[in-house]
Amino acid sequence: MLLVSTVPEVAGLFDFNFMLTPEQERLREEVVQFVKEVPRQLILDMDAERVHYPREFVQAAASRRLLGLRFAPEYGGRGLDWASEVVALEEVGVLGAALSCLYSLPSIVGEAIYVFGTEEQRQKYLKPTLEGRLFCAEALTEPRGGSDFFGTTTVAKKEGDHYILTGQKRFIVGAEGADYFLVYARTDEQAPPHRGISAFIVERGPKVKVEHVYGLMGTRGGGTGRVVFDGCPVPRENLLGEENGGATVFYRMMVPERLTTAAGALGMARAALEVAARYSARRKAFGRVIKEFQGVSFKVAESITLLDAARSLVYATARAVDSDRVPPGRVRRLVSEAKKFATETAWQVINHAMQIMGGIGYTRVYPVERLLRDARLMMIWTGTNEVMNLIIQHEYYRDLAGTPAGRDVEHDAVDATCEEEKVYE
Repeated sequence: MLLVSTVPEVAGLFDFNFMLTPEQERLREEVVQFVKEVPRQLILDMDAERVHYPREFVQAAASRRLLGLRFAPEYGGRGLDWASEVVALEEVGVLGAALSCLYSLPSIVGEAIYVFGTEEQRQKYLKPTLEGRLFCAEALTEPRGGSDFFGTTTVAKKEGDHYILTGQKRFIVGAEGADYFLVYARTDEQAPPHRGISAFIVERGPKVKVEHVYGLMGTRGGGTGRVVFDGCPVPRENLLGEENGGATVFYRMMVPERLTTAAGALGMARAALEVAARYSARRKAFGRVIKEFQGVSFKVAESITLLDAARSLVYATARAVDSDRVPPGRVRRLVSEAKKFATETAWQVINHAMQIMGGIGYTRVYPVERLLRDARLMMIWTGTNEVMNLIIQHEYYRDLAGTPAGRDVEHDAVDATCEEEKVYE
C-alpha cells in the first residue's frame, strides 16, 4: 500500500514550523513579507556609510506593529511572548546585523521601561517608540570599561529635582538617530559598585553630544558613536526604577540584549548558507557541479547541523524565559549559551559559505563578505562570548552544588568504596 503524506511541504531549507503555533506561523509570514520589501539600496547605502541611521526602516516596522511584540497592545505591542519574538527576529536577521540590531532596540530599551518604568514613562517614551515617533538607544559601554559594566565612571549627582549627568559612553548603536538613551550612571560613589548605580532615561539635548561616529568593519549604517554627557540635567522623574537599583535593571536587560542577538544571528547564518548552497548546485568544476564533491557537501551538512542545533537552543531558551517554572539562574545560563552558540555558529557557517564559494565569495558580487563582517561583531557586543562562558560555568557549578536529582553515577565504579584513594587536597 502506498502511503501518501498529508503533511504540507516545508518551505525553506531550515524551516522549524513544526515548533510553531499557527499564530507564530502567521507572524513569521508577516515578517517575511516585511523583510522582502526592505529596499536593496538601503542595505547597500548603509554598508557604504551613505546612510547613518535608517529612520524609515524603523518607521516601516512600526507602521505594521512589528516593534516590541512582547509589550501590551495599549503601548503599541501585540502582547506576544519571547518565542514569537524570536521567530520575527530570525527573519529580520537575514538583512544583516545593523538592521536587526536597530529593529531590536525598541525591544531592548523597551524592556527596561515596560518592567521598571512608571505609567507616565511608558506613555511618554515606550508608546511613541513602538509607534515609530521616537527612536531609542542603550548607552552601556564606556571608553575605560567594556565587559566591566560595574566599573562605570559616568556619574549622576542629585541637585534639587534633577540629576546632573557627566561622563561618556561609546559603541552606542543608534547614537546618531536616537531621541533618548537608556543610561547607567553611578549615583553613590561610596557604595559597592553593584549597589551604587542607577538607570535613567536621558533625552537628547544641548548637553548630549555625539562626539564620534565609528568607522566599523561591518554592521554599518546604524549610527554607532561615542556619546558625551556634559553636565546634562536629567529630571528626577526620568530615574528608571529605584535610585541605586541599576544592577536590577541591568541583570534583567541581559535577557533581551543577548536573546535578540542570538535570534538575529540565526537569520544571518541561514541567509549566507542558502546563497552558498544555491551556488554549489550551479557552479561546475572538473565537469561536475561542486555540491557533488564531499569537500563542499560536507561543509553544507555541518552548517545545516550547526544551524539547526543553534535554532533549537535559541527557541528552547525563549520558551524558558517565557516559563514561570525555570529559575532565574538557569535562564541566565540558557540565554548566555544561546548568545554564545548562535553567534559562533553564525561565524562558522558564514565562513563555510565563503569557502564553498571560493574567491567569488570574497567579492562584493555576493553578500557573503558583508555578512561575514557583520557576524564578527556579534561575538563581542552585549557581552563577549568569554563573558558568556563565565556565566555558563558559574550557573552550572551553582546547580551542581546541590543534591543530585537522579542517579549518583560516581558510585558506579568497581573501586568506588576506596575512600582512601579519593584525595582532594
